[in-house]
Amino acid sequence: MQTTGLAVATAGLAGCNGQSSDESTTAAETDSETETADGTTTEDAESSVSVDATVSVAAEWNAMRARLYDTVALADAGRLGTAARVTGDVFTRFEQSSGEWGAHEQLEATNEQNYETFESHLGGAREAYAAGDAERGADLAVQAADNLLAAQRGRVDAAVVDALDVLLFGARARDAGLLAAAGEVDAAAELANAVYEGFEDAPAHSALESASGELYETFEAAVEGAADAGDAETLAASARTAAAATVDASYELAPETVAGAGHLALMQAVGFDAEVLAGLGGPGDEFAHAAALSLYRARAADVPRLVAAGEADFAATVASDVFAHFEGARAHEALEEADHDAYEGFEGGLESLTEAAESGDVAAAEEAVATVDENLLAGISALVGGEAATVLEAAFFRARLGDARELVAVGETDRAAAVGEDLFSRFEENEADLHESVEEESEELYHRFEEEHLAGLVEDAAAGNAGAAAAHAEGATDALFEFEAAVGATAEVSAAEAAFFGARGFDAAALAQVGASARAATVVQSTFAFFEAGAGGYHETLEEADHDLYESFEGALGSVRTAAEEGGDTYGAAKTYGQRAVDSMYAVVATAAADAGLGAAASERMTGVFQTFEEARVHEALEEADHDAYEGFEAALSDYVAALEDGSEVDAAAETYATATARAQFAVVGEVGKAPEAGSTDESGSADTSLTGGPNVVEGVPEEADHVVKMNAVAFEPAELTVSVGDTVAFEHTAGEAHSVTAYGDDLPEGAAYWASGGFESQESAETGWGEGKGAVQSGQSYVHTFETAGEHAYFCVPHEAAGMTGTVVAEE
Repeated sequence: MQTTGLAVATAGLAGCNGQSSDESTTAAETDSETETADGTTTEDAESSVSVDATVSVAAEWNAMRARLYDTVALADAGRLGTAARVTGDVFTRFEQSSGEWGAHEQLEATNEQNYETFESHLGGAREAYAAGDAERGADLAVQAADNLLAAQRGRVDAAVVDALDVLLFGARARDAGLLAAAGEVDAAAELANAVYEGFEDAPAHSALESASGELYETFEAAVEGAADAGDAETLAASARTAAAATVDASYELAPETVAGAGHLALMQAVGFDAEVLAGLGGPGDEFAHAAALSLYRARAADVPRLVAAGEADFAATVASDVFAHFEGARAHEALEEADHDAYEGFEGGLESLTEAAESGDVAAAEEAVATVDENLLAGISALVGGEAATVLEAAFFRARLGDARELVAVGETDRAAAVGEDLFSRFEENEADLHESVEEESEELYHRFEEEHLAGLVEDAAAGNAGAAAAHAEGATDALFEFEAAVGATAEVSAAEAAFFGARGFDAAALAQVGASARAATVVQSTFAFFEAGAGGYHETLEEADHDLYESFEGALGSVRTAAEEGGDTYGAAKTYGQRAVDSMYAVVATAAADAGLGAAASERMTGVFQTFEEARVHEALEEADHDAYEGFEAALSDYVAALEDGSEVDAAAETYATATARAQFAVVGEVGKAPEAGSTDESGSADTSLTGGPNVVEGVPEEADHVVKMNAVAFEPAELTVSVGDTVAFEHTAGEAHSVTAYGDDLPEGAAYWASGGFESQESAETGWGEGKGAVQSGQSYVHTFETAGEHAYFCVPHEAAGMTGTVVAEE
């Protein structure tokens, strides 16, 4: 747990009117109607604290700080996929919080360097979490939170900073309750202990102690109680008590309007926690890691048949590409930690497989595949085990049955029979408990799979009866899919299907390599049809989890078919599609909820917020300050509770609630007219007229565009696009602030002219031009470019490069 950086210096911050927390005089030192050491009264002390729209912005930054600490808690609990998603959500909300008084522009106005460093830390944290690096991700997330703390110290009075800092510890205590509700009781207790230790060394410690000795003791005792609790209910109750103490303390530290805004920001943070909780159900990242290993099993199994087909060079490339992908995969570290022997055995087996393929030795390749498979199976068992491993085993069997089906299609019925015999042997040995699980699930299903179809596949393939063998392969595949759907949770089935779908893409590439391009296109077509039919919930789950990824997944699958039909690089397209399949594994497990019943727990959490608000001091303050903002907040909160209860439109309801809460924060301090609207480019929702586009920046998306790349808040989608030379690509602004589309000059293919929005002739001039307000693509606009030179064209967005907003267009002859 990272707890450093809570005492960030504010030297050099523009507009600094505060002082460090250690130097502050708190409102608690001047109790109501009492005289302080210098003869002033509480009223005098409160009047010395500036209360304006800046306080509301600082409160909004506090909600973002709380969410960044959410990611640290999630990472410590092993929920790296969710941590990456939350970090991305923070970035998106920050980018869309535009307007003069939005969190984004206020941070930029406070200090340009701090603003840029914040975006860099935020983007780095997301990338680290997505790459499976929990320690680096947490460190960068804390640094990003510290950037916001520095901004708070530079913009508001010390008493305000003290109150917000104390409230942040309340939010962090609530994170322990969040993990406990998700069933991560041990991780929650460890988090509570880390919060306690971090609090001891933080400025908030002395601030809370000076505010109220009683509240200080209550907070510490509650956090200690959470750390020592052995059950989720006790731990959550202790976390709530700790948070309540920080709310009461904030009123002792700062004026009532300041404390009210801070309390609302805490409610906003808890609201986002509820959204996270609703998405924490299901199997978790470990299952996604195991699903990725299942895809490696299927890819490695293709190598011996390619060697036997005389495609030794291609087979060696396949084996070495598996190794290369694994080296950069999230599953790499997970496997190494879960079972080091399996990790080393897998890598050693891949090396042997590559060597066997290079030498054209089929027997050695089959022996190496057995080593790879044995170790991957052990790794999967170490990562998930039990029924989860059985679901993945079924998906692997289905992928191998697909191999048998394609061997039959190209006339290699003997090899198809050998695949069937291998699966029959594995099934009889009860590998990954598949035999007993299928039999236990349904006697009819068991007999249909093994005795009717698997045995039939072996018999008919060996006899050369291609039509019957193909029908049996498909029948066995369907039977196992029924089993998957019956025993696996939706998220488990979806991630398992991602492995199966990825394997089918590589099957198409193998078919194209041996000259069966028509069959390759058919495989993709049938795979696409299965996905559109639902694929056991995979289609809907992926679409809801990440719509952009869902679209790029479908697009990448379509590219495999196009390549096969047109004689293009089918294997290259399959690799791109395979990566989308792997990405989808993590997406579906990161947002799974219904199967764990956590939607109800999340709804209960927000019902508690509603009850707290009804009795809170900020309730009356908000109602008196602005009745419309008060009613809007309550309505949004009520709608959010309902959305969590029925599990529909949760993300949208969470955003609406957060926006209403932010508006309430401005209302409480008397500045409701300055409250920004989420998602607008400026306060009026129009484009920034100080920015210009330049050549090829047009309104809308032109009809002649062959491809469209969407520019979201901090990402190009798809991030990698394959086109034909002469194709026109429109880069469409779909979210966030203005973007640029700027080629990396040093990485352009030989002979390619430099390209960038703004019509610049070099990367340096493009970056300089952006600083002068040129080359911007804004809401409703697109940058259009035709790719005339073959090769990889890497590009980036100037203002959001630090956030990882980069992309590549691959132009092929």
